[in-house]
Amino acid sequence: MNARVEAALNDQIQKEGSSSQFYLAMASWAENNGLNGTSKFLYTHSDEERFHMLKLIKFVNERGGKALVPAINQPPVEYKGLEDVFEQLLNHELMVTDSINNLVDICLQEKDYSTHNFVQWYVSEQLEEEALARTILDKLKLIDGDKGGMYMFDRDLENIVSQSVTPPVKA
Repeated sequence: MNARVEAALNDQIQKEGSSSQFYLAMASWAENNGLNGTSKFLYTHSDEERFHMLKLIKFVNERGGKALVPAINQPPVEYKGLEDVFEQLLNHELMVTDSINNLVDICLQEKDYSTHNFVQWYVSEQLEEEALARTILDKLKLIDGDKGGMYMFDRDLENIVSQSVTPPVKA
């Protein structure tokens, strides 16, 4: 495996692992604030990010590289409210998108078309992640702190989780 591509993939592994921890901390905060639907959504999102990391690890190892399991950094534990949670989530997803785009660029520069092809799944995934975060933020802005609206919002997020399933990692 090309050393530059391997380094970029390991950097992405770190970002996906960090994302998982970031969403796990948000889920815990939501659960501690009585937002069970939101916490369920964020716990599921944390698992999804971990799946993204595992998929990268397996790819690097299968291609003859050496995947590096990242250290765990302490994510934030306090948030101003739900809007703050989802604004941070969107900003984080935008950072991940930039990183994925950088990875695509490196693959093309290094003429590693197999990895480029593999990474296209992440490109598509990021489009979905950003769109979902923006939709959630739009709904929160419409609610504007209304308690009845917040109750319905929290319940709606729980229903989103029920509709999505994280695929298992191939052994």
